[in-house]
Order: sequence, then C-alpha cells, then structure tokens
Amino acid sequence: MSESFLIKPDFDKNYQQITHGRGVFLYDQNGKSYLDASSGAVTTSLGHGVSTIRRAMLEQAKKVSFVYRSQFTTEPAEKLATKLNEKINLDVDYYTFFVNSGSEATETALKIAIQYWQDQKRPSKTFILSRWFSYHGITLGALSMSGHIKRRERFAPLLEKYPQIEAPYCYRCPYQMSYPTCQLKCATELETAINRIGAEQIAAFIAEPIVGAAGAAITPPKGYYEKISEICQKNDILFIADEVMTGAGRTGTFLACEHWRVQPDIITLGKGLAAGYATIAAASIHEKIYKTIRSNSKLIMSGHTHSANPFACATALAVLQYNEDANLTEKVKKKGIYLKKQLKYLAERYKMIGDIRGLGLLIGVELVQSKRKKEMFPRKMKVVEKLIEIAEHEGLLLYPASAGDGVQGDAFLIAPPYTITYAEMHVLLAKLQSSFTRLEEELKEV
Repeated sequence: MSESFLIKPDFDKNYQQITHGRGVFLYDQNGKSYLDASSGAVTTSLGHGVSTIRRAMLEQAKKVSFVYRSQFTTEPAEKLATKLNEKINLDVDYYTFFVNSGSEATETALKIAIQYWQDQKRPSKTFILSRWFSYHGITLGALSMSGHIKRRERFAPLLEKYPQIEAPYCYRCPYQMSYPTCQLKCATELETAINRIGAEQIAAFIAEPIVGAAGAAITPPKGYYEKISEICQKNDILFIADEVMTGAGRTGTFLACEHWRVQPDIITLGKGLAAGYATIAAASIHEKIYKTIRSNSKLIMSGHTHSANPFACATALAVLQYNEDANLTEKVKKKGIYLKKQLKYLAERYKMIGDIRGLGLLIGVELVQSKRKKEMFPRKMKVVEKLIEIAEHEGLLLYPASAGDGVQGDAFLIAPPYTITYAEMHVLLAKLQSSFTRLEEELKEV
C-alpha cells in the first residue's frame, strides 16, 4: 500500500479499511466481518444502513445542507429542538443549543452555567465541580472537568482543577465501605467539597449518570442522584447531566437520569443523537436558565460554524423518529437485562472477570488478576489492550475503558446497537468467550 497521509490514533497500528456496514456488522476490504459490540465509540446506536434514515438524509441534501445559525433558522433545527423538549419530558421546558460533538456540548454547558450566574448578578460563581473517574471531552474546558487521569496528564498545566470528589464506584469503594451502610458517603462528599470551596464560587456540578470510558459503566447505587440533586439545589449550584454517551435511549430510558427521577438544569447529548449518521450534539437547558439569559444577555456566548446544521438536524430527527417507531428504548431495557445475565454466566467461567455493571446496552466489564482480592493486573501487561486485539482478530469490536485506580486497571465496554437481535447477541457472546480463552492462554505464557 502507498504511504498514507492520514493521521491515525495509533501510529504503529496497521488499520484495516472498512468498506461498508450492514446492521451490527462492519466489513473490511478483505471481506472480513466484525460484530460491532461497542457501536464504534458507543455511537452507532441503530447499526448501519437503515434505509429510512438514508432517505431522510438524501431529502435534506436535495434542499439545503448548510445554513449559518447567525443568519437563519431551518425547519429541521426547529423540529429537532421541539422533539428533544418532548423526549426530555421532565415537567418543564428545555431549550436546545446544537453543536457538533460531545466535547463541544459539555464545554457549552460550562459556559452557559457561568453566564447564567453572571446574569443573576452573581459573577463569582465560576467553578465547575466534577468527579474523578469521569470524562467530559477533549477540548480544554471539557478536559478540565474530566477526572480521567491518563487523558489529563499530558495537558495538566493548562487545566483547571475541577475534579474534587470520588465517583460512586461501589466495586472499589474509595472509602472501603459498602452500600447501604455507607449512607451514600460518595454523594455527601459533594457537600464537603462545596463547603471547602464555597458555594458562592461554584457555578455547577457535572456528572455522567453512568460513567463511560473513564470507569466502564460505573453505576451509582439507589438514592445517589437524589442526594446529589438535593445538595445542588440547597447550595444554588446547577446540575449538569452529561448524557453524551448515556442519552438517546442507551440505558433503556431516553435519559439515564430518568432511572433516578432527577431533573438536571443542563443536559448534554451526542453520540446516539444521530447514531453516527451525522455529526451533531446538544446542550439542552432548563427553562429557568433560558428565561434568565433571554431577559439579560439575550444571547449565549458560544457557537460553532456548523451549529444547528440542517443536514445533521434532519438526520438526528429521523434517528429519533426511527427509535420511537420501533420502540427501541423499551427493547434496549430488555436486551440489556438478558445480555448482562449471559455475561454473568461467562464471569463464572473466567477468573479474570471481576465485575459486570451498567444499565441497558451500556455494560462494563472489569478485569482482575484475583477475583477474591480484586487485585489489578500490572499496567505493563496491557491486558485489556491484548483482549481487544484478540477480539478484533475474532471479528468482535470492544471499547477500552479505565478502571482500578485510574492509572492501573483493565476494563471494557459492551454497547452494541439497539437493533442487535438475540441471535446476534449469542454470536457476540461466543466470540467473547473465544477471546477470553485465547487471552488466558497468552497470559499463562507471560
């Protein structure tokens, strides 16, 4: 092959070219198929080649593909914002600002939170509290909010020290306690952090309802978000729910927040919003924020060239409609319960599977050297990297994630398209079993 001028994630890896996709499968230039058990980067929630979405994309392309949001609005953008307000369905109205990526969405949420308090004549509220074991994006503002140690370290001198509290990581409780006798210490620590910094300095608290790449589907115990919401309200701090990975049906509800019946002030969406068919993300804001800014600044000081792009909006609208027509969110709930149960059977067979967690079709698997002691593999062994390489060879795509102490620890996500069939889930499980067997053999030789 001639020299490639494309910069790829790993300079040393020999990447296969994908020529097409069909359903939950991708196919490379040699005709090899890959079952996409991670929906790419937990993005292609409907799989590949959905004809109704292709038609919607073509129809919009025939009309207009770009309109600058500072000059005009469009029907797809208006309809998509209205549809999201309906889908969020939290008893108040939410107004939406469209961007192009999850990083842009969370950074926009940061700016809106600060601007809201400026318009409330409380300009000292600029700090954004966040958690360790979190990932909110790669732009500097989003990365400042992220508690993903490996992704922060290279740029640490440029970042704010926003991560202050521990994640609700029950498998490895940072306080060496157990639920429910812990009395939700991981949640009440938010109040401790607020008291140390001062509520008058804090604009918002941001959290992924279920932690994605930074913690392999860390799922909080019952009562956690109710307590978080209560503390935020008590201290006049906005709650930002980063639903970029968990939103649009991934966990068996449109928003993962619905599992705990909390009402965020700002919600970010991405990934599954257009299911990989177009590039779009969103920051949806509570009506109290919208009305405050509308009465004062009269604009949100953020924006990108392709914000509210009509082609992307029309695509996302078709994706949400397809989800709705096929009742996929309810099916995700049932499929997730089934797949998680089957994975737990697999965990009984392999000693290296320490924990399985998550909701819907966002499932995390944490690997350990000793199941009883929850002992981590040494990082130099690169266990999860080996597993992902073996799985790819088996025709199975998995998504790596952090775990353990944030530096050491091996985990991955299983997050297939919502459209995966039960028969395809059995293919996934068979390929995963073969991958674990091969990994065990390789580790014996180390």
